[in-house]
Amino acid sequence: MNYTYMLQCADGSFYTGWTNNLEKRVREHNAGRGGKYTRAHRPVQLCYWETFSTKEEAMRREWEIKQLSRREKCLLAKRGTKDELQKTEVL
Repeated sequence: MNYTYMLQCADGSFYTGWTNNLEKRVREHNAGRGGKYTRAHRPVQLCYWETFSTKEEAMRREWEIKQLSRREKCLLAKRGTKDELQKTEVL
């Protein structure tokens, strides 16, 4: 399983990335072993993620999210995960 994720940093900024182990990657970011950006903006909190079957799909979605405005990223974070949205839409 591959994930595209968005973190909210301590200063309110957002960081977007992709990984194949979401829990481990968030721990790495908070331990200072994540991206250079998050090292200076800790602690971080996972606020949004999507799951994909391939690395390429996750990387493509990472790029798409990075193109969004701050306002659009805030809306994504407030909506929750894509998986949660799909469950809600089915109910």
